[in-house]
Amino acid sequence: MKVNQTIKILVGISFFLLHTILRGQEKSEMTMGNGENNFILLDDVKRNGSTLSFSKVSIEGDGWLVIHPFEDGKPNGDKYVGATFLNDGNNQNVEVKVHKGLESGEMIIVMLHSDSNSNKIFDFVFVDAINVMDKAVFEGNMMIAHALSVP
Repeated sequence: MKVNQTIKILVGISFFLLHTILRGQEKSEMTMGNGENNFILLDDVKRNGSTLSFSKVSIEGDGWLVIHPFEDGKPNGDKYVGATFLNDGNNQNVEVKVHKGLESGEMIIVMLHSDSNSNKIFDFVFVDAINVMDKAVFEGNMMIAHALSVP
């Protein structure tokens, strides 16, 4: 009887460890870029003062094109410096006013967030340690986001 209990405990621990390892791999496989249905075209980004223009942005469901700053050489996802509302589908000539000003060559993160509660207000309120109410848009493990050098 003791051997059976020991085997059950070892099998249980093995499944727990396997699950933990697989979850860790899923997190480490997260990448940034464009998906098939959600994307931000970066080929011809333009800047006019503190406003960035993107020729085409596509999102499934209403959402936001959001700008996060770099601070001390690293992206800071705990802050945002600009956001503009996007309608479901393809959006043409999308402009985002960056409230802190912009300099040529400055690094930023441009990404998509969903309008999770459909109120057309960018709800940048943390609901846990890493997620805000209007969550980042993903396709699988691909977060729809890009590091961008300001033109």
